[in-house]
Amino acid sequence: MDLIGRKHAIVVDLGYGDAGKGSTVDWLCSPGHTDSDTDSRTESRTDSRTDSRTASRIRAVVRFNGGAQAGHNVVTPDGRHHTFAQFGAGTFHGVPTHLSRFMLVEPFALAAEAAHLAELGIPNPFALLSADSRALITTPYHRAANRVRESARDRTPGSTRHGTCGMGIGETVSFSLAVSPDMPPRVGDCRDRATLVRKLTALRARIAADLELSGLRLPADLPSPEFCADVYQAFAQRVRIVDEECGGYLAALLESGPCVFEGAQGVLLDEWYGFHPHTTWSTTTFANAEALLKESGQEVESAARLGVVRTYSTRHGAGPFVSEDAALAPTLPEPHNETGTWQGAFRIGHFDAVAHRYALDVCGGADALVVTHADVRAKGRRLCRAYQASADVPAMEKLPRSLMPDLDYQRLLTKTVSSCTPVYEDGPQDERDWPDVIGQALGTPVGVVSSGPTWREKAARLPCAK
Repeated sequence: MDLIGRKHAIVVDLGYGDAGKGSTVDWLCSPGHTDSDTDSRTESRTDSRTDSRTASRIRAVVRFNGGAQAGHNVVTPDGRHHTFAQFGAGTFHGVPTHLSRFMLVEPFALAAEAAHLAELGIPNPFALLSADSRALITTPYHRAANRVRESARDRTPGSTRHGTCGMGIGETVSFSLAVSPDMPPRVGDCRDRATLVRKLTALRARIAADLELSGLRLPADLPSPEFCADVYQAFAQRVRIVDEECGGYLAALLESGPCVFEGAQGVLLDEWYGFHPHTTWSTTTFANAEALLKESGQEVESAARLGVVRTYSTRHGAGPFVSEDAALAPTLPEPHNETGTWQGAFRIGHFDAVAHRYALDVCGGADALVVTHADVRAKGRRLCRAYQASADVPAMEKLPRSLMPDLDYQRLLTKTVSSCTPVYEDGPQDERDWPDVIGQALGTPVGVVSSGPTWREKAARLPCAK
């Protein structure tokens, strides 16, 4: 990995998601970044549909949190667009994806994603995929329960939506924590039909019973355990499933060359440090990626920690958003994010330095920032430099963090932040200076600037080791 002299890279979003992790990973895997291969770069420019066949020095993209709810948009120079969910965002360059033990794997959604990638010219996408046998499976029963519970919050007086993608992520994790470790379906179970049917039948019954305790019901039209087992076995036949508890596969990948760890969601949605309860059931910081490095015998310092931010702030769905300004929306069109049935509205605001400082604090800092949307030329954008809780207390430029995971503390922090108003300063006179302004506000060097949707419109700022 050339960037700032590290072998590997870890990419996380320092906001609420949607800042450009997928686009960043696509660039890291592209001939535009791994430009030691001049022939590959030339080939990709003479035939714009050969991105999936150009040589990349990146050995693999490793997914280390979340699941099918991820939405990492990548646009190729020839105009193809795909929203990566479980496949890594380096797929257009032929870079394999490894789904680590921290991933929540949804085979139905994977099949749909693979079909779309095939339509875009990626031959046999499943051949690029490997999965840790220990990874949890997200089922149609998890997804249905997720939607039933969120819908019920709309009908409950005094209750508000937590915010969800409606993909069953929280249900998958909460179920796994509530039962014995051998009860939840896992990727390795997809190799044995009898085990699958037994686990899926028990899972459906347990979820139905839990819902009934709250006066809710699991929909009757869900696929049967037997049908799900058929789909999961087809998945197992096409994807390389590895038994990492025996060691070796990921360690060999990391030893063989540079890899990119692709995170999902954003640090401000972290299960332990986000604004609870408007969070995801996933660790969105660098922690999971660093755990995988250690388990594989790699030094944590071998990976560059890259934090992705936009030149303005966004949030999808419910939860506090101090710098939100609906007046900005008409000047900042969003081609790949929109209001959704489950996620809710896509919200836009001024760059929130306070929230991003907090994100850097709870994830232990970043080696460099990736600043996206640097090409935006919308006038009137400002920088939120502090929060004002009330007129009789000083403005806060930094949020206090808990020194240990504590959801009661996070709930209190959410209540505090929700009542704050922004303290602004004007943005730079020349809007091209936003990356420098952001780097100074966050006290972190800007390593990459993105001035457009494709990998060709990104450039490294920091010196690269050769």
